[in-house]
Amino acid sequence: MIKIQNIAKKFDDRWIFRNLNLEIKDQESVAIIGPSGSGKSVLMKVICGLLQPDEGTVTLGHPEIGMLFQKNALFDSFTVEENLLFPLKERLRIEGLAAKERAANLLKAVGLEGSENLYPDELSGGMQKRLGIARALIVEPKILLYDEPTAGLDPITSKMIAQLIRELKTQVGSTLLVITNDVQRAYQLADRIFLLAQGKLSGGQPPADIKATSDPAIRQFIYGLKEGPLTSGLA
Repeated sequence: MIKIQNIAKKFDDRWIFRNLNLEIKDQESVAIIGPSGSGKSVLMKVICGLLQPDEGTVTLGHPEIGMLFQKNALFDSFTVEENLLFPLKERLRIEGLAAKERAANLLKAVGLEGSENLYPDELSGGMQKRLGIARALIVEPKILLYDEPTAGLDPITSKMIAQLIRELKTQVGSTLLVITNDVQRAYQLADRIFLLAQGKLSGGQPPADIKATSDPAIRQFIYGLKEGPLTSGLA
């Protein structure tokens, strides 16, 4: 479970968002879409504790969180295997054969079996993303946070990564929150979709209902319309 109540965050004297409220049930999948710069990644960092809110509270139903950062945040000087062993040692104090077996099983699950001794810069973008997903899952978290998990990937790889995320989420039984600008992947991943724009959260319906929404801001974003409330006042 993830529950945010009246969350607000500002940088200098500019409010990024204010009075945001959201509750995600156990094992539910939620996607937050929205224009670049609307505060989606900031909200995720507040939820996971990397940033402190200026107002409001965050309640997480489980202590273990797995997170995939937008640029994967892999350790360039670590091999594929070492990238997985590190969080096991630091967070769960699991080392040795038990850690290596868990890493091997997860690498097989994400299609990276045989890549244990490669370094991140020797992997394709899609492979790096899969490694990032494996590292997020290695501690077997009950809450998964993904920031732009398909950014920079071609449509075919993007769809495959989203399918992998959904499958592994189901296997682990995790609660999933995805931040994305990719509307098609939001449809593929989420039970409910929200729009974060102009400091407010709106929506919260299943993909089929979001597609048919009469909300002008959501319609403008998901259909890529030039005119609407998201661009009013812009030159």
